[in-house]
Amino acid sequence: MTNTAVSHSLFEPVGLGPLTLPHRLVMAPLTRNRATADGVPTPLMATYYAERASAALIIAEASTPNAQGQTYPNITAIHGPAHVEGWRRVTEAVRAEGGRMFLQLQHGGRVGHPDTSGLLPVAPSPIALPETIHTPAGRRPAVVPREMTAEDIRSTAADFAAAARNAIEAGFEGVEVHGANGHLLHQFLARGTNRRADAYGGSVTNRIRFVVEVVEAVAEAIGPERVGLRVSPGNTVNGIDEGDTAEIYPALVTALADSGLAYLHIVHADPENPVHQRIRKDWPGTLIANPVLPQDRIPDDGGLAQGERLLAAGADLIALGRPFLANPDLIRRMRTGAPMNQVRDAYLMYVGGPTGYTDYPSLPTDD
Repeated sequence: MTNTAVSHSLFEPVGLGPLTLPHRLVMAPLTRNRATADGVPTPLMATYYAERASAALIIAEASTPNAQGQTYPNITAIHGPAHVEGWRRVTEAVRAEGGRMFLQLQHGGRVGHPDTSGLLPVAPSPIALPETIHTPAGRRPAVVPREMTAEDIRSTAADFAAAARNAIEAGFEGVEVHGANGHLLHQFLARGTNRRADAYGGSVTNRIRFVVEVVEAVAEAIGPERVGLRVSPGNTVNGIDEGDTAEIYPALVTALADSGLAYLHIVHADPENPVHQRIRKDWPGTLIANPVLPQDRIPDDGGLAQGERLLAAGADLIALGRPFLANPDLIRRMRTGAPMNQVRDAYLMYVGGPTGYTDYPSLPTDD
């Protein structure tokens, strides 16, 4: 470890809605499958998040707004009183350490299974996930989801709004609507998963409609300054084929540009990507950029160089995932140039218990 402090613009304070953040490094949402089978956050999760409270903002892992939206086993939820109480214990632990939290709201859509939720998944169109999916009984072939009706669409948007109110009751400063990574909102955006012939399918204007309605419902419920949206332009995870990426995202950004949202969050942001450049140009508010880091190791600087590159390209905040997982004191390590812990075993990221979760060491405290 070196004792020489590192000076970077990433460590400058910045405003975010009603919050003043001490620096610009955000902990990205990381699904870690440590909740109960019913989606209730556990005391172990409170320990984990409190250890990482030095992040400028923690965006807590995806939580489902209703039972039908559950993706995998032991995923958190935010649609019942027990979920609110479980998450309140987490936010209180983080606040006691000086931290701030948003909660990501995620509906899996076709990324779900009756063996996990007890319910048939719903989606924009009856097109199955083209791969197996993890369930409590192991990996199973994906099922054909039920096409959402107009009432399903209305009630799901209302469920997102109710989940946002629950999140505020649980002590979160705000929520992030998950419109990325092949889950329900992304399925509506993409031509490959949205074959509808009604007002929610076909044209770009129609395919962005559900995302806009969900975001607007959530913003009306808790205030737009407490709401972010996460997108992943061009991402093909979970069998997604957008078809017209360069048209979808400028239209979505334009539709939400005057909404007063806290932020827009781009997954795997690339300053050389023309779509990402267009989003930065058109989005008038705060932009969070999640950089592409090597899959096999955490960079020696924890992602500082990539973060600075994205700031120079117009991002306002930088979201990091695995560096925060393996380094509970990531900010201290970055500031001092200390060595980084590496993720020991990727499998341990998605199984229960403290191993590979709360057992990563922090640097010794100075006497």
